[in-house]
Amino acid sequence: MSSQVRVRFAPSPTGYLHVGGLRTALYNYLFAQRSGGKLILRIEDTDRARRVEGAMENLISTLGWAGVHYDEGPDRPGPFGPYIQSQRLDIYYHHAKELVEKGKAYHCFCSPERLEELRARQTAAKERAAYDRHCRDLNKDEVESRLRSGERNVIRMKVPLSGELTFNDLIRGDVSIAYDVLDDQVLLKSDGFPTYHLAVVVDDHLMEISHVIRGEEWLPSTPKHILLYQFFGWELPKFAHLPLLLNPDKSKLSKRQGDVAVEDYRAKGYLKEAIINFIAFLGWNPGDEREIFMMDELIKEFTLERVGKSGAVFNVEKLDWLNFQHLRKKPDGEVLGMLREYLAGSSFAGTKFADQYLISVITAMRERASFIKDFVEKCPYFYQAPDHYDPDVVKKRWKPESHQQLQLLADKFTGLTSPVKEDYEAALHLVAEELNVKQSDLIHPLRLAVSGMGAGPGLYDILIILGKDEVIRRIHAAIQKLR
Repeated sequence: MSSQVRVRFAPSPTGYLHVGGLRTALYNYLFAQRSGGKLILRIEDTDRARRVEGAMENLISTLGWAGVHYDEGPDRPGPFGPYIQSQRLDIYYHHAKELVEKGKAYHCFCSPERLEELRARQTAAKERAAYDRHCRDLNKDEVESRLRSGERNVIRMKVPLSGELTFNDLIRGDVSIAYDVLDDQVLLKSDGFPTYHLAVVVDDHLMEISHVIRGEEWLPSTPKHILLYQFFGWELPKFAHLPLLLNPDKSKLSKRQGDVAVEDYRAKGYLKEAIINFIAFLGWNPGDEREIFMMDELIKEFTLERVGKSGAVFNVEKLDWLNFQHLRKKPDGEVLGMLREYLAGSSFAGTKFADQYLISVITAMRERASFIKDFVEKCPYFYQAPDHYDPDVVKKRWKPESHQQLQLLADKFTGLTSPVKEDYEAALHLVAEELNVKQSDLIHPLRLAVSGMGAGPGLYDILIILGKDEVIRRIHAAIQKLR
C-alpha cells in the first residue's frame, strides 16, 4: 500500500446527495488536504435496481458547487480506474473465484424460494435471520456438476464458525464482534454483479486506500470486510466511522422530518460556505469557541481525533444563523452579483436597477438578511411602489389626521434640494413642531406610506435610497388610498 494518504468518497447513484453523504465527502476531503493526500470519487452502482439516471452527474455537480474537489474519479482519470464499479465486473469475478479456490468462499445454489421459506421459519421462531449454510460443505464433485449444468448460484464468504474479531477504529477505539453473529455474506450475485462487501474491499485495496472514513451505519459490516482482507492476504486500511446525523428529537435524520438533500438547501438559497461550515460541525469541533469557518480554515484545523462518537443533531436554526453570518462577511460586489442573479429569476426580471442603487439596498438590509432572497422579499418596496398596505399597521399607525400631516410633510420635502438623511430628519422635526405632535406620529405613517410595511431598515435610509421624487409620489398615493 502507498505511504501517501488516500481516501475515498464512494456514493451510490440513487438520487440526490444526502447531507450525511456530503459530510462524509467533506471529512475525507479535509483529511486528505491536511495530510497532503488524495481524495478519490468512486461510484458504487452495482445495485442496478436502485440506480437513478443522471444521479452521478448531479452528484459530481453538487460536490463541485460545495467546493469538495476530488483528485481521481469518473471524470478525472487516474492510475487506478475505472472509477465506476459497473465497469469493473471482471475484476470482482476474478477475486471471487480466487476466494473459492482458497477455500474462503463457496458456491451457493439455494433458490430464492428456499431462502424466503428459511427467513419465514426463522421469523416465526423469533430467531436471527441468517443463511443456514446449507451449501457450505457440498463436495467438490457435486459443485462442479451443478456448475457445468448451468445452475444459478451465488458465491458466499466462509465466516469462521467460532471466535471473535477485534479491530481498532480511529474514532471508537477497539471494537469486537463475535463471528457467530455474522452471516455467510453473498459476495457475487447470480447476475455476475458483486455485492457491496466484495466490491468495496477489492476496490479499496486496488485503489490503495489508506483510510476508510465512512458513516456509522457501516460499522457492523466492517468485520466482514476485515475478514476479506485477511482471506486475500492484504494489508488493512485504517477505519474511522462517523457518528449518525439526528433530528432534533434524536431520531435518525430522515426525509420524513425535513429536507435531507444538499440540493434542497442549495435551491433554498443557502450559501455553500454556510452549508460546509454547518456540516463540518456535525460531529467535529475545533476544541474552542470558534464557530465561523471557511474551507481553508477547516483544512488547517480538521483532525479525526476531534470527531465524536455520539450522534450529531441537525439543527436548521443553527444553519440559518451560519448563513446570516457568512452572508454578512461577503463583500458588496459578490452580494450584488448574487442579488442580480436572484432578480433575473424573479418578477422584477425586466426592471433595470443601477449597481449603486442595489448596493445601497444591500447596505441598508445587511443586518436583516439571512439569504439573498431577503434583499428582495423582505423589502419589495425598493423595487416597486407598494400596491397594498399591511392592514395591521394601518389599523395601528394610520390616524384620521395622518393624511393631512403627511401632506404637510410632502410639501416640506418638496422644498429640499438634493437632500441627505439629516435634511429629511430636520424637515420631519420641523413639521412635528408646527403640528405640536410627537415625531413618532409622523415617522410611523410615513414608513407605512413609502414601504407599505411597519418594519425594516432605518426610515431615513429608505428615503435616501428611494429619492425625494419617489418618496413624495408614494406619500400622495398613500393619502389617496388610505384616506
